[in-house]
Amino acid sequence: MRRLLLAAVMLGTVSAAHAADLSDLPILRGSFTDGLSKTSHNWDGAYVGGGAGYTADATDFTQSVRGLTNFIFRDSVLQQPTSTWSLMNKTNTQSTNFNAFVGRNWQWYDAIMGLEGTYSYFNNLATSSSGSNSLIITNPAGDNPPAGTTDNYNVTLTGTAAAKVKDMISLRGRVGWDGGDFMPYAFFGAAVGRMDVSRTVTSDVTLTQVVTTTGVGGATTTTSTTYAVPAQSQTQSQHRTNTFAVGWTAGLGLEYCIWNGLFARVEYEYVRFSPIMNTQVTLNNARLGLGYKF
Repeated sequence: MRRLLLAAVMLGTVSAAHAADLSDLPILRGSFTDGLSKTSHNWDGAYVGGGAGYTADATDFTQSVRGLTNFIFRDSVLQQPTSTWSLMNKTNTQSTNFNAFVGRNWQWYDAIMGLEGTYSYFNNLATSSSGSNSLIITNPAGDNPPAGTTDNYNVTLTGTAAAKVKDMISLRGRVGWDGGDFMPYAFFGAAVGRMDVSRTVTSDVTLTQVVTTTGVGGATTTTSTTYAVPAQSQTQSQHRTNTFAVGWTAGLGLEYCIWNGLFARVEYEYVRFSPIMNTQVTLNNARLGLGYKF
């Protein structure tokens, strides 16, 4: 009898322990995970890709010929009053772009940091401007005409300028967020563009001297004589081919995982280059791309 009672107690203890273990199984709590389902995507790793898009170019030619006019009027009384003249305008053009990129992502939980290098080619992204301005400058600072004499400098400037952006490379740092199959990101970095830039200015200067003399009895006589000023009447041109302009870039983008490492990208990029020969170029790029993460 005692043996039977002891066996019953041991059996009850084993049964209770086994029931407690079963209660910890996820399938008995209404859910079951075997590691195949997940809520995030692994964006960590190296990747390559390419794409195409559309570029809007805004080029500021308003000060493009300033360096040339300063050279023409150097060491003369006309340098200061002509130094701020604006002959031309800002212009805009549009074209297509093609790009390739390579980069590396590092992921910490939902945060993603990355470094990416890009190359962009622009299809005939060229613009130009022309203009002229005329002004009469009377007795400019530093001019010391004789008493009773007024110096009127008749200055006419005519200028043209052109800029063509050929291609660009950039190095960008990225910050993204793991949204599962989606990854929105922002970037900021440095850019170097290759351009053809040209400018030409022609100056035509004459000096009209008005002399007023007072005769006997207070009568006044006025005479006017016009002279050519060949030293400041000339044409200056400057042209640079395949010159490099440094700048900065920033923008936003979104990547979507299509299948395994294959992903699609949509992106907006703003680029601002430093002036080349007083000509400044700003780009707005919209792109679609396709890439593969290893």
